[in-house]
Amino acid sequence: MPKVTMFNQTGAQVGDIELAEAIFGIEPNESVMYDAVIMQQASLRQGNHDVKNRSEVRGGGAKPWRQKGTGRARQGSIRSPQWVGGGVVFGPTPRSYSYKLPKKVRRLAIRSALSSKVQTEDMVIVDSISFDAPKTKEMKSVLSSLSAESKALIVTGDYNEAVALSARNIPGVTVVTSAGLNILDVLKADKLVMTKDAVEKVEEVLA
Repeated sequence: MPKVTMFNQTGAQVGDIELAEAIFGIEPNESVMYDAVIMQQASLRQGNHDVKNRSEVRGGGAKPWRQKGTGRARQGSIRSPQWVGGGVVFGPTPRSYSYKLPKKVRRLAIRSALSSKVQTEDMVIVDSISFDAPKTKEMKSVLSSLSAESKALIVTGDYNEAVALSARNIPGVTVVTSAGLNILDVLKADKLVMTKDAVEKVEEVLA
């Protein structure tokens, strides 16, 4: 069972915390993590690309010349795909790129990502993070004391408005709740900062 040092928001050690072996201590499955990242990135695509086919372009209602006798190839419309200004053949149309992996695969992926952060010592456990009012300066001080100044993912148990607003203007810092924890944010972050209650909720869900 992995044991990690727990800090307070000033950076002082306040003890150790034992993490669930099945969630934070498994051998990371890189193949599954790759599949989960591609799935999430595909779901983020807008898919609003569109071109006009021959029924959507303007004009071309009249037959440009008679069918026979001109010596030219027969044409029915000047908006056919072979004409300049004509419709596009097989062009992209609005669609959804999203798809889903099995639930067990998605859970294995997030467990693998969390375990990899523990193995590389890029995971920091904090007993709690709280501010009286939103203060970017105070959040910067907290991250500095935890050695997580750049590209940090902060995971809280429940939504904390003061914490979220304090981190909003810091480049590279993202705040999510335990319910919104996802593999893309975990792998993109250089440091994963989790509060004690967030760890407990993640263990409860993924156990």
